[in-house]
Amino acid sequence: MEQPEVTTTTGRVRGHWRTLGAASPSRSAVFLGIPYAEAPVGSLRFAAPVRRRSWDGVRDATAYGPTPLRGDPGITLIPEPSIPGDDTLNVNVFTPSPDPSAALPVLVWIHGGGYVSGSSAGPWFDGRAFTRDGVVLVSVSYRLGFEGFGWVGDDDGGGNRAVRDWLLALEWVQENIRAFGGDPARVTIAGQSAGAGACLTLLGMPAAQHLFHAVWASSPAQSTVMPAQARATSVRLAKLLGVDASAAGFGSVPEDRIRALQSKAAHGRRSPLSVLRGMVGGDLPYAPVVDGELIHSPARQAVASGVGGGKPLVLGCADDEFVLHADRLEGLLNRLPPGVLLTSLGLRGSVRDYLGATRGLPGPRTPVRVLGRFVTDSVFRAPALDLARRRTGPAPTWLYRFSWSSPARGFAVHCIDVPFFFDCLDGGESSDAGRAAIGSLLGDDPPQRLADAVHGDAVHFVREGSVGWSPMADQDAVIARNYGVPLSTDLDAYTSARVLLRRG
Repeated sequence: MEQPEVTTTTGRVRGHWRTLGAASPSRSAVFLGIPYAEAPVGSLRFAAPVRRRSWDGVRDATAYGPTPLRGDPGITLIPEPSIPGDDTLNVNVFTPSPDPSAALPVLVWIHGGGYVSGSSAGPWFDGRAFTRDGVVLVSVSYRLGFEGFGWVGDDDGGGNRAVRDWLLALEWVQENIRAFGGDPARVTIAGQSAGAGACLTLLGMPAAQHLFHAVWASSPAQSTVMPAQARATSVRLAKLLGVDASAAGFGSVPEDRIRALQSKAAHGRRSPLSVLRGMVGGDLPYAPVVDGELIHSPARQAVASGVGGGKPLVLGCADDEFVLHADRLEGLLNRLPPGVLLTSLGLRGSVRDYLGATRGLPGPRTPVRVLGRFVTDSVFRAPALDLARRRTGPAPTWLYRFSWSSPARGFAVHCIDVPFFFDCLDGGESSDAGRAAIGSLLGDDPPQRLADAVHGDAVHFVREGSVGWSPMADQDAVIARNYGVPLSTDLDAYTSARVLLRRG
């Protein structure tokens, strides 16, 4: 069979066809590792991304391109392939029909990983289920850690190189996706964790509004960094490296050395309890910088002023995103009263009210269990609810919660909803790593009917800009889709998170 070819604005690319399914097979085309920018090396290493120059002939696009991720940092539950090479700013396109007349809806996926990890080449991010359902999927790579977000001097645009990577990748989509069968007027951006934080950052950026039309944000990490903090971290890193805090100074240091020291520069040596305290404070040192140029304010403030108010938004979190982080300290924490722990980690409201709001937690209500919910509420659930409440504009906002508890992990933990969103409970196409990760995260028999529900809602949202439950209508009624077994509608969702928002 002749392989599919598409002409982009920078040259022709050749992908490959594949057929999936036995009972009702579906054919789709896959194009991998298409560069949207010049390789960020040499003088471009700490610069804004530069549009890719044209190439001659037909470029092979049948294998994933190099990833900004180097090695396996082991900080997420998602399989994250690391592929060597310089050409790290690339996109992967999965399409049911590379025909310009198809005009199919498009989903652009931005991976998570705390802005320091993650890979767009992950087997769970394969677009086979979306193409089966008539959606073009694009996954995007971007620079990570200090390379992507670190301040390198007053002329570097505030350190938002990765943010500019997102923008240029979305511009590539607008200019090229029609050739792959997509409709540039129906682009939804989606992501999980830091990827969802990226989506909300883009939602609140005036400069990004023409690049997408709807947003799905799963477990968003809403961290932003102020310029003074970015500069202070950079100065500490430069001191550790023995160089000037400038593009020239950092450019003289190998990438692996910066990666090895970037966490120390940001945090120093910390006790396990201080790590949890940092999480509660939204402590991601490498994240979008409020630079006054691209990003004028954190997303919650931006959407409150009406930015992005015309774009439909689906927003949600798992019930116990970070309970595993507290679980590792069980021996220490279970010896202390819950009230002491909550206060030490930053609870500024009533301990009694918060403990009352967590009375319905399933399973043993140990101090670690309550503390894990508090960290989850502080980092994910309360900020998500706060953004939904603040948001203004004509487009609706829908909330969900993912409550199904993994038998392998005991809770609805961070990353748990990703394979349900992608409908890849088998681990992904021909991926041993993907299957092993599914077993580790979800156990031996995760419910396919839940994947049908989550993925089905995502497909409907990408196609229609709506989902099948009620949007937020006022400040007090927190109605949410409850992704559990059985599926339900929660009329009083995010109860413990709402307590944290009472303080103002």
